[in-house]
Amino acid sequence: MIRQEEIVQIGMFNKPHGIEGEITASFDFEIDDLKQFSCLIADVDGIFVPFFLNAVRPKSAQSLLLKIDGVESDSDAAMLVNKPIFVLKSEFSSLECFDDDEIPIDCLVGYSVYQHDELLGNISRIDDSTANVLFVVTDSSNRELLLPAVDDFIESIDTDAQQILMNLPPEIIHLQL
Repeated sequence: MIRQEEIVQIGMFNKPHGIEGEITASFDFEIDDLKQFSCLIADVDGIFVPFFLNAVRPKSAQSLLLKIDGVESDSDAAMLVNKPIFVLKSEFSSLECFDDDEIPIDCLVGYSVYQHDELLGNISRIDDSTANVLFVVTDSSNRELLLPAVDDFIESIDTDAQQILMNLPPEIIHLQL
């Protein structure tokens, strides 16, 4: 079973194209070859389901036409309309298709967070339930710190070492301890 923490969103299914089951899709990142992913994943009735690509062709500068195994008609394709497209985080994070400034926030789960030279903990999840996205950082005592995931507080992200250096106002940390 595929779990939410194992995937990252890369785009959206748009609308069916024709009657043979093709569907248009737009992507958040320029990805040279979608077939480098073992599958595309979509949420179908609360379950993350893998879909395997048969063919990919360009439609416009912003979208592609996808032919997916098992999607044989326009009504089959209609089930995917406006659904986010996910891929396995392990496959996506190994790509070099984005700069550090473009890393999807979901890919930062597991990263170590430092305030200056002090390890605060590891990001256990991302809380994006409100407009203010937060890193939920679990420290060595299993306490959770809620840290704003905003550019103003992030000094640097080292994808190789999976570390984030932050410069937070001291009150943010001290109020939670």
